[in-house]
Amino acid sequence: MKYGVVIFPSKSLQDLANSYRKRYDPHYALITPHLTLKNSFEATDAEAKELADKLRHVAKNYNPFTLKATKISSFSPVNNVIYLKVEPTQELEGLHQDINQEIQQPDNSIEFAFVPHITIGQKLSDDEHSDVYGSLRMQSVQHEETVDRIHLLYQLDNGSWTVYETFRLGKDA
Repeated sequence: MKYGVVIFPSKSLQDLANSYRKRYDPHYALITPHLTLKNSFEATDAEAKELADKLRHVAKNYNPFTLKATKISSFSPVNNVIYLKVEPTQELEGLHQDINQEIQQPDNSIEFAFVPHITIGQKLSDDEHSDVYGSLRMQSVQHEETVDRIHLLYQLDNGSWTVYETFRLGKDA
């Protein structure tokens, strides 16, 4: 089964992301807007219980922190993904690093450098990407919120993702 680790932003930031995703993201119906901390990976049901213990331990080492979405950006020319840029912080970088250290894959590789973001458009043709990004990058985005939990997700047979377990950040969680 496939698993992943994410942060789900507040409803207001999800609503903003979804206002674009319903038009520009074919994964709109499969997963709520999110910030990926650990890309999807394969694990058994038994391994999932161990993963949850590891994530619980990691979450205790981090206090709630501020997440800031500051603009609309793109990964072009690497790929035609448009996203809400989330300002990197020590907490985000640390969570990503610690989670990827705790949950290592057989090949132990990370596909891309960690760029905190919330995808709002993907799988666009070059022309579509150019048109959509050309208009969206002019939009002003100023959003700030407190993040106090991370989530271990798993993928259902229909391709959608759901929460396996939620982990509150902080020693008292």
